[in-house]
Amino acid sequence: MPEPILQVRDLVKRYDQVVAVDHLSLDVNEGEIFGLLGPNGAGKTTTIRIIMDIFKADEGHVSVLGRDPGKASGLIGYLPEERGLYTKRKVLDCLVYLARLKGMSKPDAIASAGRWLKTLGLAEWAQRRVQDLSRGMQQKIQFIASCVHNPKLLVLDEPFQGLDPVNVEVIRNLMQQLRQNGTTLVLSAHEMNRVEELCDRIAIINHGQRVLYGHLREIQEQYGSNIIRLQTPAELGELEGVTKVERRNQEYLLQIGNTDPQMILAQLVSRGVQIDFFETGSAPLEQIFINVVTGGQQHV
Repeated sequence: MPEPILQVRDLVKRYDQVVAVDHLSLDVNEGEIFGLLGPNGAGKTTTIRIIMDIFKADEGHVSVLGRDPGKASGLIGYLPEERGLYTKRKVLDCLVYLARLKGMSKPDAIASAGRWLKTLGLAEWAQRRVQDLSRGMQQKIQFIASCVHNPKLLVLDEPFQGLDPVNVEVIRNLMQQLRQNGTTLVLSAHEMNRVEELCDRIAIINHGQRVLYGHLREIQEQYGSNIIRLQTPAELGELEGVTKVERRNQEYLLQIGNTDPQMILAQLVSRGVQIDFFETGSAPLEQIFINVVTGGQQHV
């Protein structure tokens, strides 16, 4: 089995008396999109900054393509949560400069930046100053800056932040294209529906510790046996065996613990409830996230 492209081993980072990252270990395999998730303050961004060699760990080790992060910087792309571009520079000049910092030759940097600008429909803005662009356009330029040098590993911290739905879809499609072209991606995001669409495996961290880790599909199957989705115009009322009910218009999500789903269905039928849709299936990642983070469950 090939060595993971990213290895994090027993990572610890402290700020005075606060432990931001607490003996964290994980692997990211080549060619996958890996989700690094957790609530605010969980240690995600600190972990990412250690991977990027911006922060130094107090204990533990990070390896990127078998090297220390500082020696692999030209192979890594990074979209930080706090965006920042050289706003007074022209768009093309800014991208070329950033690509050259990663070791790209000037001709290759110009060609790559031009291709990306064309792909995102921004070619006509190449000679305009970054500050002249709309916020959405600047977000796209920031994304280009993270991958203009064709990195092997691309780390994206909240890539959908501040984007309208159209541009969210643009970035999502670009991530899938990058993955198809051989780039490995690490994604940290709060949009759980996007994580579900994109990620092969995930790790959820809380208070600096890994509390859930594995293949997304297997995790959802593990939690899915106690989830019912149904659609009805009726009010459900209290149902024996149901521990929690969430409602959105006529759609319900029921958590049922160890209860047989057929028992729930039988209760509804006996009451004459109109049921337009009924299924058991994979738990939404958002619900799994909430359960793990608030319930203290650990599946490491």
